[in-house]
Amino acid sequence: MAITTLDQLGAALASNASRLVIDKASIASQAAGTYVSLWRATGQPGQGAIPAAAAVCNNTLLGCFGVAQQTAPAESIAGWGEVATGNAAMGIEVHDRLMHMGGLSGTLTTAQTVNLDLSANLGTDNVADRIGDSNYSDVQWWLEWYTATGASVVTATCAVTYNDGTTGTVQASLAATRPASHMISLNGLIPVAGAGKFIRAVTSITLSATTGTAGSFGVTATRKRMSMPTYIANKPEVYDVWQLGWPKIYEASCLFLIALTSTTSSGIVRGGGKIAHG
Repeated sequence: MAITTLDQLGAALASNASRLVIDKASIASQAAGTYVSLWRATGQPGQGAIPAAAAVCNNTLLGCFGVAQQTAPAESIAGWGEVATGNAAMGIEVHDRLMHMGGLSGTLTTAQTVNLDLSANLGTDNVADRIGDSNYSDVQWWLEWYTATGASVVTATCAVTYNDGTTGTVQASLAATRPASHMISLNGLIPVAGAGKFIRAVTSITLSATTGTAGSFGVTATRKRMSMPTYIANKPEVYDVWQLGWPKIYEASCLFLIALTSTTSSGIVRGGGKIAHG
């Protein structure tokens, strides 16, 4: 049955829950106020692989939290979380990694194929439920780095398809060296011509010039499920279901961590949580 009351949630947390273990090593060479993917950070969960061609992500991938899968009408709710960071004033977010791809080069100036299309994969690994609203407004799109590209200032023009089927471009400035695990959100870069629309696919990326180093980067689509900020270094912060927003964790979710940095590294991230099933 669905978990709809605090009594049901409490009983499920006590007797029928998946435990989350967070113990991630620090990622260096970052910048304050930027997003850092912990997909490739070592520790727990394990280090995720660098993706190649576009693929749907699910709960079987190394790099995500292991959560027991349920059969409807049973469901899963994130009911409790705890996190501490080696750096003060950090933002720690748990996202469902919906689709990803990698292997794009920082030295190619021709269009590089991305082919990340959520609308074409709604029937795979429960993507239709995992995206949230059917207009794709709950999906966050990112450029994600796996190895650093060069320091030359270039513009990345991303060819996109919007929720209404129209197409357009979103431009991201690569103003300095982009280190491994750096992330740039594309959602806030939708131009005025696309105002009120939401991205459902990224088809290709074209760089305005070479960055000077090939490196490896790609595109990732996620949906944020939890936010757990920290305030003082190495002090655990505890979040209950109301602070987490009573987030439903859908079947096949590929849960992983993203950090919003306060300094030049992600810092160690440690903690845990519980996903209640009922």
